[in-house]
Amino acid sequence: MIKRYTRKEMADIWTDENKYRTWLEVEVLACEAMAEAGRIPKQAAEVIRQKARFSIDRIEEIEAETKHDVIAFLTNVAEYVGPEARYIHMGLTSSDVLDTSMACLLQKAGQIILKDLDNLLEVIKNKALEHKNTVMIGRSHGIHAEPITFGLKLAVWYDEMRRNRKRVERGVESVSYGKISGAVGTFANIPPEIEAYVCEHLGIKPAPASTQIIQRDRYAEFFAALAVTASSIEKMAVEIRHLQRTEVLEAEEFFSKGQKGSSAMPHKRNPIGSENMSGLARIIRANALAALENIPLWHERDISHSSVERVIIPDSTILMNYMLNRFSGIIEHLMVYPANMMKNLNKLNGLIFSQQVLLALAESGASREDAYGRVQALAMRVWEENQDFKMLILNDDAIRAHLTAEKIEEIFDLKYHLKYTSAIFDRVFKP
Repeated sequence: MIKRYTRKEMADIWTDENKYRTWLEVEVLACEAMAEAGRIPKQAAEVIRQKARFSIDRIEEIEAETKHDVIAFLTNVAEYVGPEARYIHMGLTSSDVLDTSMACLLQKAGQIILKDLDNLLEVIKNKALEHKNTVMIGRSHGIHAEPITFGLKLAVWYDEMRRNRKRVERGVESVSYGKISGAVGTFANIPPEIEAYVCEHLGIKPAPASTQIIQRDRYAEFFAALAVTASSIEKMAVEIRHLQRTEVLEAEEFFSKGQKGSSAMPHKRNPIGSENMSGLARIIRANALAALENIPLWHERDISHSSVERVIIPDSTILMNYMLNRFSGIIEHLMVYPANMMKNLNKLNGLIFSQQVLLALAESGASREDAYGRVQALAMRVWEENQDFKMLILNDDAIRAHLTAEKIEEIFDLKYHLKYTSAIFDRVFKP
């Protein structure tokens, strides 16, 4: 059974406590690496590992004066460590700590999102298999087209979310890179082996080349993947909203005991969960644009990206975690109404079989132009006079000159449209 991560587990990644804890681990690992390389005394590294601590309140107190969060952090850590603190942050710049620790945090957040995607995929698959043969009308432009099954609709969703999982997986890999290369990425004051040691122990990779920062195209790829995923969820949520409309009512969000739909109208049962998905997707898409705009920075680095990331990184990952879990619940508990699906499918009195009539006439020797004109003329009578399309076809001499009654009955069989349902399911769901 796939574990469902709570919003708290994702939010905990972005607490000040966890941020500073990760910063501290980067600094301590760098000291240990320098001790291994003989650049600082090993005893100093041991003391730093043993004594290094921080106080959030004290960091905030120092930062109020220094106006620099990393300096405030280092000053506070030094208060705990004592004289050996002089070896902390040797040769490093602030972004060595910030970007390397951010790689760890983003990697953890990304892993939660990947598990959330696995859970949603499982839920969609189960619902698709349940409704593999639940017949409904397919629509284009909002108008009845030809028959499909609800399971086929869900199979399309599953295939799309599987692609999104691959996108997010690539995005997580892209952000899982750190750098300990100094002020402009040249390793002038700290050799590459220190970076390699730190990154290996953190479970990330060293960036092949960096400036003062990790290049922000990496972040943009991750947040673009989240934006595409959120947009796919919105697409599915919009479909549920359409299917729940009173005039359609082919599917409906579960309405729990005691739930209220409107403060004014007691009868209301609204698709609020799916509407939430539409709204939150807008935020994640907007944040992806901000991540794209963070790519062009001045020379080896400016600080214009920093304030943006303090907002979009926790917001987008927390929202993505929430959307995936909320939408999994919507799909899992979705109410499906096969009888209404069949009732709606029959609303056009057989017009949904018009293409089959056209094709059969063309195959029997009639010109496509003549066949199209004749079938369309009869179809317009159905629209305007509420006639039965099959009866009009059966009673039309021009069509009967080409098609037998048996052939017409065959044309109006739903099985014709659904004969490859199993083949599509095999392509989507079989390994």
